[in-house]
Formats: sequence, structure tokens, C-alpha cells
Amino acid sequence: MAKNKWFGTDGVRGVANEFPMTADFAFRLACALSREICTEKKKVAIAKDTRISGDMLEAAMIAGFTASGIDVIRLGVVPTPATTTFADKLDIDMAVMITASHNPYQDNGIKLIKNDGDKFSDEVTAKIEAIIEQNDFTFSKNRLGKVSEDNSISAKYAQIALDMCDDKPFFAGWKIVVDCANGCFYKILPDVLTKLGAEVISLGVEPDGCNINRDCGSQHVEAMLDRVKEVGADIGIAVDGDGDRIKICDGAGELIKSEHLMAFLAMDAEECGENQGRAFASTKLSNTALERFITEKLNLQYCSTGVGERYVINALKENGGMIGGEESGHIVLLDYAKSGDAMMTSIRLLKGMARQGKKPAQIFPLFKDDFLFYKNYVLSERELVKKITANQELVELAENLNKKIAGHGRVVIHPSGTEPKIRVWVCGDDEATVHDFGTQLWNKIEKLSKIA
Repeated sequence: MAKNKWFGTDGVRGVANEFPMTADFAFRLACALSREICTEKKKVAIAKDTRISGDMLEAAMIAGFTASGIDVIRLGVVPTPATTTFADKLDIDMAVMITASHNPYQDNGIKLIKNDGDKFSDEVTAKIEAIIEQNDFTFSKNRLGKVSEDNSISAKYAQIALDMCDDKPFFAGWKIVVDCANGCFYKILPDVLTKLGAEVISLGVEPDGCNINRDCGSQHVEAMLDRVKEVGADIGIAVDGDGDRIKICDGAGELIKSEHLMAFLAMDAEECGENQGRAFASTKLSNTALERFITEKLNLQYCSTGVGERYVINALKENGGMIGGEESGHIVLLDYAKSGDAMMTSIRLLKGMARQGKKPAQIFPLFKDDFLFYKNYVLSERELVKKITANQELVELAENLNKKIAGHGRVVIHPSGTEPKIRVWVCGDDEATVHDFGTQLWNKIEKLSKIA
């Protein structure tokens, strides 16, 4: 697998105005993409979330693209899933989503999207990085790109969601709290749910450039939980800043784990004949009880993948699946969207509950979770994360523990793709074993960090 210096599992990310999230890097990235990717249509689309640095990075990328003779379509503020959904309908070579997803406003990021809505491979991004490093760009006075705007994506995307319910008030009688994280969904999601008949109480719908994900949204669900209990809502829905991650609670303000949401989607899709035995996929960080539910209760093929939405999507495509996701809240429904999609997921969940005539508190939990040891070891820089997780002592320890717990659980050491931390994750059906294995791994990392 190609090694990437700046691109992680979901694009390149960092603090705005600090490398690599600078205007200079964004300009050079656009120039590199112009040379390597934008060779047929010579056209690219750019979307962004609501954070203040999006304007700077967008302007720099527009400068890089147009200086290289590439036309740019500005999509404005739209969710990441809307960008992936419409990438193949814009007659472009690729799309760019400027967002740091669930991170605070000081951060930003750049996601690269192929013209079919998928993400680029590590091999492609490694090649792009090499071109950026060479910094050998030439520009012609006779070849300049132009900029246009397409403000229709949000409405078209919302209509897809409405069509899922035949544009009828499918959720009449439901009281729903929606926290939009002051991000891309601040207008679309409440409007769609209202048009579908729900009584909607909205939070996080006043973006000012600096409040995206701040004490709200999928990473800070306390406000949603409190409001659900306060107003007596049936359900609470919280999304992140770019709209590809979702968290949901029941009417008692109890958070429902993503594994249970994914399991319900698979179960309901099987019961109504929508899934028809297709495979299910989730990452190796999903609770091991989910796999038993999928394979034993639903009798479906379960695909365990690497950490990252693109690995889930690839597994679903390779195995003919439709439903999958991550415990972090990225849920994929390939029949409805090309990536994790908070709006399509919420509507499909609500449809399933309405079809069964039950509210969340009557459905969840679907199964008993296995025991879990999950802690993040935080380091001073990402280079230390790479060094420690590659250490042979730690690798061998993890491998030996995995052999011992095989059939009863799983051990994972996972370096974060966006932050300087190492996830220590052990899950299994025996509490003492899980705690012991997790402690061994934690102590080993602590020892290695002192001599790194």
C-alpha cells in the first residue's frame, strides 16, 4: 500500500493557516490535481462546510485550478454526501469537499472525490503528494479556467430524501429534535423532516463560521439529549459539520449505539424485502456482538474492514452489500447514497420504525454488547503515533493477544488518521480477559512512548 505523508483515511486535514492547511498548499494541491486528474473534462466542482477558513481554501484552490486552465463550479455550502451523490451528474473530472467534518472550526480539511462519487486510492493521493513536493508548475497565458456557480444541489439533494417517502407526511405525529452542528445541514435537514410531517425542534442551525461542531452536533450530543427530555420528543438526531456522521437517541434521552442502528437497518431491510440477503460490512472497531447478530440472527455475510468509511464502501461493493458503517456514526446505505449520509440514514431509520409502528425506546437495544476496553493514548505529534504503532514489540503483542481471543473477541491497535493518538481497543465476551488484554497493550504503548 502506498504511503501518504499528508492524506489520511479521509483527505488531508489540519489547523487552518498552518501547514498543510494553508493557502499555498491548497493552491499547489489544485495545480497537482489539474495535472494528474483533471485531464478529460478539465472541470472540477468545489463544495465546503460553514467554517470561516473555507473561503480562504476555496479561493486558493480556485486560483490553482483556473491558473492551470481548469474550469471550476462553485457548489457553495452543501453536505459531503450531497457532493458525492451529484459528482457523476456535473460533467466534471472530480470534486473537492473543503471540510474538517466533526473537528472544531479552527481545523479544516480537503476531501478529494472522484467523478463517480468514490474516494481516491492511497496510490493516487501518494502520486498527488509527490507532484506537490516537486512544486514544478508552469502556467500559460493562453489557457485559463473560468468560474461558475451551481446553487441547485441542495434542492435536488433534498428532493431525493423527500422521494424516499413519496413526498408524503410519513412522519406525522413524530416529535423530533434535530441538532445540525451549525454545519452543512443547518437548513436542509429540518426542512425535509418538516415537509415529511414531523414536528421538528432544531438546534445548531445558526452557523457563524466559528461555531461549527461547538458544543453541538454528533460529537457533543448533550444539548440534543437534554432538549429531547425537555420537550418530550420521540427521537433526537445529531449530525456533524459536513453531514456524513449521525448520532441518535430515544425519547428518554438515551444514546443509541451506532452498531444497533446499523443492525436495525439490516433487520428492517431484510424483513421488508429490500436487502434480500445482501452482505453487511462494518469496521474492526465495531462491537463483536454486532457480528453475531448479523450472522446468527439475520443469517447475512459479515465483512469486517479496516477503519475508515471507504473500506466499508469497498467491502460492500466487492461483496454485493448495501448496508454498513462505523461505530463512529458513519452509516452507509448504498441504495440511497454513495457515502455516509446523515439525512438518508435518519429518514431510512424513521421509515423502518414507522413501518413497525414503534418508537426508538420500544426497539433498542437490539442485543447485549460484548465487553469493551477502549481508550485513546494521546501523544504530542502524529509522527510519534506512526513510530510507536510500527514498533515490533507492540505489533507482536497485539498479534499474540488476537490469537488468544480468537473466536471470542478482537484486539485492535489503531493510529488515528487525523489526531496524534492511538486507539487501544479490545472487545470480547469475557470481561476479565478484555480488561487484562487492554491493560497489557496500554502499558506497552506507555513504555514505548517514554523511549520514542
